[in-house]
Amino acid sequence: MGAPEVHHLFHHPIADHSFSADRQTLAVARENNVDLYERSGGKFELKDELTGHDKTVTGVDIAPNTGKIVTCSQDRNAYVWEPSPEGWKPTLVLLRINRAATCVRWAPSETKFAVGSGARLVPVCYFEEEDNWWVSKHIKKPIRSTITAVAWHPNSVLLAAGSTDGHARVLSSFIKGVDARPEPSAWGERLPFNTVCGEFLNNTAGWVHSVAFSPSGNALAFAAHDSSLTVVYPSGPEQPPRAVVSITTQLLPFMSLVWSSEDEIIAAGYNCEAYRLKGSEQGWQLSGSLESKGRPGIEQREESALNMFRQMDLKGKTNSDDTKLKTVHQNTISTIRSFQDDGAGNVSQISSTGVDGRVVIWTL
Repeated sequence: MGAPEVHHLFHHPIADHSFSADRQTLAVARENNVDLYERSGGKFELKDELTGHDKTVTGVDIAPNTGKIVTCSQDRNAYVWEPSPEGWKPTLVLLRINRAATCVRWAPSETKFAVGSGARLVPVCYFEEEDNWWVSKHIKKPIRSTITAVAWHPNSVLLAAGSTDGHARVLSSFIKGVDARPEPSAWGERLPFNTVCGEFLNNTAGWVHSVAFSPSGNALAFAAHDSSLTVVYPSGPEQPPRAVVSITTQLLPFMSLVWSSEDEIIAAGYNCEAYRLKGSEQGWQLSGSLESKGRPGIEQREESALNMFRQMDLKGKTNSDDTKLKTVHQNTISTIRSFQDDGAGNVSQISSTGVDGRVVIWTL
């Protein structure tokens, strides 16, 4: 594994980030704006700013094929930005929500996108040709709390949503005239809008921070605030799942997940580093950190922390190096995303951003 490519953009938290398909453009959510960086040589340079939101931007996503950018914010609005000769042109989306928008993701088909919100619903937004605007349909039931994460199934109809009531749900977002009829899958066959295809509760009812479908769409993973990761394998429509595998780690909670293949998940969060988890229906386990070269294991680290305090106690002074973490990221990692894959769901590189204002590209 090569050394990670680190770009320290600024000293502000990055809520979300997205790369364009050619990986030359990087969009990062910074306070009320979205900064657009272009790669020049080995570094990223600020080229443009998308200004239009008047509160913190919580989500940004670049559509790989069309290059359109969707942003959402705590001001309860979402914009779709399209490139034009005069610059980026925003179109307001009619979300019809009375609380902050929390996250946004394009469907793989790029004909619609889903927005998580504090209004206990998910607006699924699509473009209406005759009126020339983006409208939304609301997925409401059985959501009872703020949506913290959304993720799309490869068929662009099923949507996973994680929320603060400890549930991860798989819901249908089928919109007539926009979506082709999906192939039957383990999640369901007939999928009218707002069909609940699965509802899974975290063991301790901890907040769900992140949800992700496996590359085939036949498994769902979600991470919660009790430092656990749960993987669900559905068996068929209206059947209980074949397997629900939950692993509780000794780490701080994960904030973001990405499947690197059908049997490996990369997860990162409050521990400030990314971890590999490997497994199948039989069970999952933590297989190490992406930075673990020459790094002690968790037990050794606890032991060395104890020794450090003992030394400090003996010497009556603090360690001069205690202001810098030994990890690449110096604060919580808020988002990890696939950076490069082979098209069949095998990810070879991922990108991560965090509260420290860094963007890091990892080779797996």
